[in-house]
Amino acid sequence: MKSPLAALFVREFAIARRIGGGGSMGVVFLLVLVTIVPFAIGPDLNLLRRIGPAILWIAALLAMLLGLDRLFQADFEDGSLDQLQLGATPLEFVVFVKCLAHWATTALPLVVAAPLFGVLMAQEAASMLGIGVSLLVGTPALTFIGAVGAAATVSLRRGGLLMALLVLPLCVPALIFGVSAATAASGGTIPFATPLAILAALTLASGALCPFAAAALLRRLGE
Repeated sequence: MKSPLAALFVREFAIARRIGGGGSMGVVFLLVLVTIVPFAIGPDLNLLRRIGPAILWIAALLAMLLGLDRLFQADFEDGSLDQLQLGATPLEFVVFVKCLAHWATTALPLVVAAPLFGVLMAQEAASMLGIGVSLLVGTPALTFIGAVGAAATVSLRRGGLLMALLVLPLCVPALIFGVSAATAASGGTIPFATPLAILAALTLASGALCPFAAAALLRRLGE
């Protein structure tokens, strides 16, 4: 018999696949940004190689923000959010599973595509591997942090801009250590494992704390 959380994950994943646009839109946004950067800075391959990891990480962060405002919006509008709060499953677990489903449909395609797009930024094989690994480890933190912003703005119409303003400052530590890990993969003064371990710690901490914060904000809607 399927557990309620597994059923919720399958439901969220199926809805995201049926609606479409999240993962594909993020990948297209990433491709557009990576394509126009070389035109903006010129044909300096050394400069492209140096800033490539930062550009790819920033593009992935902005692409993930495109669908975060809809994380709880549909459930709030059709009343499903009230039913989830009244269910036997703790709301914190519900938020955690919804974040996992959002990551699988939105961030995972970016994790796969970003190293491939690194070719446009003159990245070497080691750097592309580092970008992929750092995004795989760090993007869950962006999703969990974004869930807090989505919960805070779920009752606002067109709250996407406000959500971005709330979320972006909180994502800066993950961005810093993600870029550091991706850069260290192709050589540098620090080993690759050091920023990657800090990035993993940020992901674990956000996964442990942010669902509780988001659940508390969602409960305030029913008061």
